[in-house]
Amino acid sequence: MKKISVLIPCYNEEENVEAISQAVVETLTRDLPRYDYELVFIDNDSRDNTRPILRRLCRENPRIRAIFNARNFGQFNSPYYGMLQVTGDCVIEMVADFQDPVDMIPKYVAAWEEGYKIVIGIKTSSRENPVMYWLRSCYYKLIKKLSDVEQIEHFTGSGLYDRDFIEVLRKLDDPTPFLRGIVAELGYHRKEIPYEQPKRRAGKTHNNFYRLYDAAMLSVTSYTKVGLRFATFLGGLSCGISLLVALVYLVMKLIWWDRFPAGMAPMLIGMLFLGSVQIFFIGMVGEYILSINQRVMRRPLVIEEERINFGEAGTGREAEGPISG
Repeated sequence: MKKISVLIPCYNEEENVEAISQAVVETLTRDLPRYDYELVFIDNDSRDNTRPILRRLCRENPRIRAIFNARNFGQFNSPYYGMLQVTGDCVIEMVADFQDPVDMIPKYVAAWEEGYKIVIGIKTSSRENPVMYWLRSCYYKLIKKLSDVEQIEHFTGSGLYDRDFIEVLRKLDDPTPFLRGIVAELGYHRKEIPYEQPKRRAGKTHNNFYRLYDAAMLSVTSYTKVGLRFATFLGGLSCGISLLVALVYLVMKLIWWDRFPAGMAPMLIGMLFLGSVQIFFIGMVGEYILSINQRVMRRPLVIEEERINFGEAGTGREAEGPISG
């Protein structure tokens, strides 16, 4: 009997974890009775009642498992690490707030049985803030044009991944993994299933400006050279223009020595312009250096504090992969 793993990362989702667990278990038992399953929550150091609720759910159903991180390791490391710990023949990743519809699970599995090792959900529309959806659309189109690697528009990471692909992820040993880019760059032939993203069921979203900016910059520094190349081109262009302007001013001053006061305004404007360009691209270069630094330090993806229902206490084989890394 094949086994399906459903992975749900969570952070302060006390209003959603019980409802999503009930919905997932009901869908699996009703629509996919031929499969064994496990439901794995990986909690990113929640500060509300998420963990007590997960402990109770694990006691009530041994097929529900939980991994508690020692602290918040970010929106990318935690789910990536969780994918390496599941024991199924495939893993379906989805969020706890119901913005990845539960009824997509049978569709993912049907495509998997057709032979696709990667089946992903693509948002064709969203009931979220229309301005945010438009901004995301602009971002996806921009990064798709700038990237050296094909980028997938409106792909959040939700989908089904075969164990063969999980083994690819395990061998990467990347301390700053960006799953959306990895799927596009290294993934097998995939099937894309469109869906409309519903509103968040309950609670507040944790995707503030800083998190969205972090995701955008990780994508830029991992899959594009445009920042560094643009700095080089703009620096060369500014240098050429500055030399040309300086030469023109020198010629005009020599010809009309008494009638052409050069003044300080052009010099100040030029200095402010070049200074602002330098500061901007120092920040851009800093983002690349930060990305390199995180990879060089080789820190573990996640440090676990506790895991429940794995091994003898649960069903299935022991989880593969390190406990802390």
